[in-house]
Amino acid sequence: MNFERRTISTIRDGIAAGTLSVTTLVREHLQRVRTHDQVAGEEINSFLSLSEDRGLAQAARLDAMAKAGDPLPPLAGIPMGVKDLLAMQGAPATAGSAILKGYHPPYDATAVAKLEAAGAVLLGKCNCDQFGMGSSNENSAYGPVRNPRALEHVPGGSSGGSAAAVAAGFCVASLGTDTGGSIRQPAAFCGIVGVLPTYGRVSRYGLIAYASSLDRVGPFAHTVADAATVLSVLSGPDAMDATSSHEAVGDYAGACLQPAAGLRVGIPEEYFADGLDSEVRAAVEAAVQSLRDQGATVHPLSLPHTRYAIPAYYVLATAEASSNLSRFDGVRFGHRAADAKTVAKMFRESRDEGFGAEVKRRILLGTYALSAGYYDAYYRKAQQVRTLIARDFQAAFAQVDVLVTPMTPTPAWKLGEKTDDPLSMYLADVYTVAASLAGICGASVPCGENSTGLPIGVQVLAGHFQEGKLFRAAAAIERGQSQAS
Repeated sequence: MNFERRTISTIRDGIAAGTLSVTTLVREHLQRVRTHDQVAGEEINSFLSLSEDRGLAQAARLDAMAKAGDPLPPLAGIPMGVKDLLAMQGAPATAGSAILKGYHPPYDATAVAKLEAAGAVLLGKCNCDQFGMGSSNENSAYGPVRNPRALEHVPGGSSGGSAAAVAAGFCVASLGTDTGGSIRQPAAFCGIVGVLPTYGRVSRYGLIAYASSLDRVGPFAHTVADAATVLSVLSGPDAMDATSSHEAVGDYAGACLQPAAGLRVGIPEEYFADGLDSEVRAAVEAAVQSLRDQGATVHPLSLPHTRYAIPAYYVLATAEASSNLSRFDGVRFGHRAADAKTVAKMFRESRDEGFGAEVKRRILLGTYALSAGYYDAYYRKAQQVRTLIARDFQAAFAQVDVLVTPMTPTPAWKLGEKTDDPLSMYLADVYTVAASLAGICGASVPCGENSTGLPIGVQVLAGHFQEGKLFRAAAAIERGQSQAS
């Protein structure tokens, strides 16, 4: 599926020059989806719904602006997909779950509204693991997503549909959400760029919550510069989200142009332990070498509490899920059991019918962790561990500008390979959840392929609101890859 991979800048330049019609561009991308994605079918299944009328109306506005010679907004004419965890007026918002089938929110999420105000053309909603719970996008009630690079393999999760849509050329960029790796891991598996912003950098208003202290909204794109442009649009405070930050938004696109010379790069030893695939290790080490060749200095260091990140994350995230998902009860919106004779039965049967197995598993885990007699032993202890993990990163960033690590222990596994072993699936997040707990920013950047052609990603991490340093390092890795090829 070798569609032309246009960048944001080339599309804007074509529109401004009058050589590219937004309406034509959007129709081309919609046709690609219909022809090659088989919406809700069995090929890639990256889109759950299309918003053709909304997209073409936006395209007509932009064509009129270009014809009149008006200044174009930063994302003018860029076809984009939106993960189905985000509210988009006039479109379904299922969160990948049967319990929200048929729900149409009456408003736009702030991130969605910002994209459209910046000129993006929203093609539709992308498939995902139910409520963001999964690492393979096999937990969707609407069928699994397949990896465009290898259809028998998973695209990663939970934002697998958003990543696959970009990798397949169905859209130029897309929105995902990341709670414990759900942007970064699919980006690595699909061979594209995915960015985890600092917690509070992007508004969560209109996001269907999984774990509110961890959930974040961020972009997928083909290039680091495109991801930086989209994040610049998304970033900033929002009166509708009290956790959004007033911290100044930097020049992310400009940071991509800065040289790597003088950059201090930390290599945490805990991320290169047993269990790391040898080809992944070699590709990540080559990316580190490319930074060194460009003038960066490399510093080995330790993040000693990393080994506690997986258990801490799966206590805290499931506890918050237990609370957040209690609102889906068959009363206010979404699925309601048809034959329930009492209110208690309606609650129980609606949730049993509507939630998938993984969602039920996490609700049960979280409810147990929060229950009387176990709260201190599990939830409170996990919060204490979270503080220790955050302090590890603070100490590291006092010495270096960024950290570079493997993104995933292995390349994408085959569909069905881990579905009967949820613990193995959880352990696939071993390199992602620590940054999620600490609230710092990160990105996945392609750094090669394994011997069978599966993509490999490298993870770059930076401190709170240090997205400028993040993009500087990520772009340098990308330049090293292009020079090597």
